[in-house]
Amino acid sequence: MATLDEIDRSILVELQRDAGQSLEVLGAAVNLSRNACWRRIRALETAGIIKGRVTLLDAAKLGLGLSVFIQVRTNAHAPDWLEKFSRVTQSMPEILGVYRMTGDLDYLIRARVADMAGYDQLYQNLIRKVPLSDVSASFVMEEIKETTQLPL
Repeated sequence: MATLDEIDRSILVELQRDAGQSLEVLGAAVNLSRNACWRRIRALETAGIIKGRVTLLDAAKLGLGLSVFIQVRTNAHAPDWLEKFSRVTQSMPEILGVYRMTGDLDYLIRARVADMAGYDQLYQNLIRKVPLSDVSASFVMEEIKETTQLPL
């Protein structure tokens, strides 16, 4: 699926807003029949544009009130170290995102924990499992904007 038309974009906007809406409601929003909507969604899934459907949860109401960004620097840049780092971070459920960065920083980790003790436990587990040369953290005081919706 090389290009998206306006209907595809409209479907994607609507699904990003509410992936749980019925095909009837979605079809009405984008001026398509239920079946035509379903066919387009299947095509978007087959093309890999729609990677999955999720439910967004309120982290604070689930006892995960502390959002943290962890800055990692390492002296190790060998493929085996990277593979271990990747495997370890992917296995830790508190870690929501791991990004290899340009510039002074090697990796940025986004995590959710209950509190400072939860962060300390995450930190201790991470440094126990993979060698890191420098780790620092910044804690979110206020979420001004948090979205999963891509600008289409």
